[in-house]
Amino acid sequence: MTTAPKDVSAPPDRRRPRTSVTPYLLAAPMFLAVIVALGYPLVRQLLMSFQEFGLRQQFGQPPAWVALDNYKTVLSDPAMLKVLVRSIVFCLVCMSLTMVAGVGLAALMTAISRWARLMLQVCLLLVWAMPVMVTMTVWQWLFDSRYGIVNWLLSHLGMSGMEGHAWTADPMGLFTVAALIVIWMSVPLVAFMSYAGLSQVPAEVMEAASLDGASAWRRFRSVTLPLVLPVIMIVGLLQIVWDLRVFTQIYVLQQSGGSTEDTNLLGTAVYRLGIGQGNYGVASALATVVLLLTLLLTWKYIATLLKQQKEAADR
Repeated sequence: MTTAPKDVSAPPDRRRPRTSVTPYLLAAPMFLAVIVALGYPLVRQLLMSFQEFGLRQQFGQPPAWVALDNYKTVLSDPAMLKVLVRSIVFCLVCMSLTMVAGVGLAALMTAISRWARLMLQVCLLLVWAMPVMVTMTVWQWLFDSRYGIVNWLLSHLGMSGMEGHAWTADPMGLFTVAALIVIWMSVPLVAFMSYAGLSQVPAEVMEAASLDGASAWRRFRSVTLPLVLPVIMIVGLLQIVWDLRVFTQIYVLQQSGGSTEDTNLLGTAVYRLGIGQGNYGVASALATVVLLLTLLLTWKYIATLLKQQKEAADR
């Protein structure tokens, strides 16, 4: 019995494999929890931003719909515009310095010995795991006007006027201390995630670049950095989100003195409008503006990540 020869000219079967629903079923509980935990507060915030919602509404009086009046109040107030600009500048400065320091430490961890790398990782882990209020207390001691080691050190280095200098008395000094604290607390996570990406770079690629005569800096810039760029972009996206809504560092330092009006960022401004003044409608409108501003600052990152995921899926 003879079998018919296969038609080699026939096109190969290009049918796509059937997609399994199992991954979606496994992820469904997580998505449901996110929708319940974040969906209702977000919808509630959006509704309150169109209402006159103050202390009287807290005691049962129905809120009145005011359309876009709360947004007009936020966007037409010169003080709020200053807070917006101030928050964006603070966010971008902290994010940039954090990324540079974190990626630099990650690159250092790939070049040092095993025991030195272990000690550095332990130190970074302790910094990252320290509670926020403990960190704030330590840094306030460091910058204390009477007993702080920073003033003592600067004055002994020949900088006049630093003995007894009150850092939180002026806005620039307060933002300097706040930025140092934010960067200090954020660098460990950036360093760990960047190191995880750097450790996955194939050794063969680096060896080939070295044989081609590329210097260490050239290898890092032209080979390593493009390979770990997706990880760095994700960390940068998280840093923008976190640094734009900084609250604890600014609020605690404001209690040490200085003008609250000149040092408010978006996080503290929302808190003082809502909890402090009881104007929850305007506070909700400002919080919605913060959400839109976050999306505006991160859309480029998100678009690039989606593009990379699409290219990986098409391979």
